[in-house]
Amino acid sequence: MKPGARVSIAAVLALFGAPHTLAAVDCEALALLALPETVITETERVTSGRFEQPNGTELAVPPMCRVAGIVSPAIRFEVWMPEEWNGRFQAVGGGGLAGVISYGAMAGALADGFASASTDTGHQSSDSSWLADSQRLVDYGYRAIHEMTVKAKAIIDAHYGQGPEYSYFNGCSTGGRQGLMEAQRYPGDYDGIVSGAPVNRFTHLHIGQLWTAHATLKTPGAVLSRDDFALLMEGSVAQCDMLDGVEDGIIRDPRMCTFDPGTLQCGSGRNGSCLTAPQVDAARMIYEGAANPRTGAPIYPGLEPGGEGAQRNNPGWSLIMNGETPFFIDDAVIGGMAYEDPDWDWRAFDFDRDVETVDAKLYGVLNAVDADLRDFKNAGGKLIIYHGWNDPGVMPRHTVDYYERVVAFMDRTGGDGYANTADFARLFMQPGVGHCRGGVGPDQTDFMSAITEWVEEGTAPDRLMASAVADGEVTMTRPICPHPQVAVYQGSGDTAEAANFECALPE
Repeated sequence: MKPGARVSIAAVLALFGAPHTLAAVDCEALALLALPETVITETERVTSGRFEQPNGTELAVPPMCRVAGIVSPAIRFEVWMPEEWNGRFQAVGGGGLAGVISYGAMAGALADGFASASTDTGHQSSDSSWLADSQRLVDYGYRAIHEMTVKAKAIIDAHYGQGPEYSYFNGCSTGGRQGLMEAQRYPGDYDGIVSGAPVNRFTHLHIGQLWTAHATLKTPGAVLSRDDFALLMEGSVAQCDMLDGVEDGIIRDPRMCTFDPGTLQCGSGRNGSCLTAPQVDAARMIYEGAANPRTGAPIYPGLEPGGEGAQRNNPGWSLIMNGETPFFIDDAVIGGMAYEDPDWDWRAFDFDRDVETVDAKLYGVLNAVDADLRDFKNAGGKLIIYHGWNDPGVMPRHTVDYYERVVAFMDRTGGDGYANTADFARLFMQPGVGHCRGGVGPDQTDFMSAITEWVEEGTAPDRLMASAVADGEVTMTRPICPHPQVAVYQGSGDTAEAANFECALPE
């Protein structure tokens, strides 16, 4: 065989003198695999227990076979396959605008025995030219995850001599959107999907985030500082914490909270315990969310009361509002992707006219909003969606709205919409939890165990355990419940212990 020659999977297996379904291909020999539109760029057997990331930091990993490749035109991906394999595949999602391989998430999947894969979705984080490249937008939107999935399964099949018995996708934020996109566009790719804080109405989210910049930066004196965010959080929690009968610093369902920042307005003079009139108006705009100024029609929900200030591992609203410029991703999405203008002026955005312009360019490529998940359900797929109510970046109310649209669609197919949806898809809202993690609420939940039990054993998740951890110690446990149920305190016992709560419909 000539150096550099590429051959099919079957031909590589033939070199080992065994049928395709019985043979395993050595890690180094995987470099010879011929996959459509794909170049295998690196194969490596890692036995040291450590993997050095491109940034120089190391990850602890079990012995594994690492394969890296590129799908045309520029979708970089990696597949990691442990020596001690549990027979399952867990692909992991990306965050933000992607552009990197999610090595940490892959290492976590590998530690649990899964083969894993990740992709940069077709561009590198240091590059901005892709924002105006229609093919790269498609790759980022949906093609890269599907191509990574197909290639990873073929590589796993070749390496172990058999494909994964079960395939899972696990992602949050952009990764949550990627999971929903898979369920909607490629319903046969995964048996189970965990979708956290999904950015599934991508275009409107970034318009909604831009709304916060217009609220705070375009009016003199309207800028809100970190101290102001803390003041708003103190006010909203003081008013709404006890709505669920438990004083714990957590607003169980912010939709029930009618906090008005006007209660914090200064009578005369500015001091650290009150807000100016322009700041109050800005805060009201942020809570209410983006809306068409001409018709009043909502564009995207606002941020919720209870998560305004910094919390444990959660920066609060300062995540997207720095008092000086819009959130940087909004500028990239609207200015770079929609208008292809590096000098785009965010101040000129018109929430009446320009929403349609952005949607015309990006909606069908980047939004995962189809409520018809029947193909995924009929393929046997299971879906867990989760979202923290204190999320300061991806407005949680939209996730509830999307799930309710799925329920409404399933209701139209006959029978009880909630029951029909719960057969294959469940939403878990997390009180007090920030973006994917952090916050004042219990944010540690084993969603992967829940999805594998649902897929493989038929055990639907009726109640999941959530824990809050500080300095390595569990400080609170509480159930999180499938929407529309919530955790209801039973009236006695320690409110920091999950045993004293049950999942029930709110009164």
